[in-house]
Amino acid sequence: MWVKPTVRTLSLQREPLFNIPPVVTFLVAVFVVVHVVRLWLLTPAQDQYFIDLFAFIPARYDNTSRLLGQIMPGGVGADFWTFVTYSLIHANWIHLGVNTIWFLPFGSAVARRFGPARFLTFFAVTAAAGAMAHLFTHGTDNTVVIGASAAISGTMAGAMRFAFQRGGPLSPRREDVDPFHVPAIPLLFVLFDFRVFAFVIVWFGINLLFGIGSIPVAGMGEMVAWQAHIGGFLAGLLLFSWFDPPADEYPAPH
Repeated sequence: MWVKPTVRTLSLQREPLFNIPPVVTFLVAVFVVVHVVRLWLLTPAQDQYFIDLFAFIPARYDNTSRLLGQIMPGGVGADFWTFVTYSLIHANWIHLGVNTIWFLPFGSAVARRFGPARFLTFFAVTAAAGAMAHLFTHGTDNTVVIGASAAISGTMAGAMRFAFQRGGPLSPRREDVDPFHVPAIPLLFVLFDFRVFAFVIVWFGINLLFGIGSIPVAGMGEMVAWQAHIGGFLAGLLLFSWFDPPADEYPAPH
């Protein structure tokens, strides 16, 4: 659905593109606090219990293991919350740093458009979609999935719905339009925009290389859960309109 762009003052256009909303800063702070607690406050045994309790592990849903009495911590509750909580945990500082670098620009763009409540819900939904995609492709595998990459992929896809639009943050700006509140491109027309189409193709190509070529992330020593990335990206692209507020409900600029 097309909506009329919201008119803003000229001074707004002088704001830097890279302006971090508080909700994005909050999530990055959560990433850091969780990692610091695991690294400096928990013993190895406590950290393993923490991972078993909050990371996403497909084997948690293996009925055979449950019948044998191999029940993971958290019970039924963890069957649900780990679809989201895994996204707050990172393997090491490099993993956290790389995710933060990608999250700040794309997450900030979407957060400025959605506002904090919608953005947090969008983050949770795209994280859960990534976990669902990984579960679908890995069955009862006992490998641990952690990191915000699936949700970040969702924010990348969400940003593509408006960033290249006329007056948007990645196109020449008009002086009377807030670049983060321009009309979103309808889903049916996404692939007809060459810039969006090229971004999607390159993004999918990189993730397929991670999967087919088994490319590890430097400094992590583990393989990338690329199916989770794709699940989060598709959720962000397809469900963007569910979260996008009407023009007269856009959050006030920060």
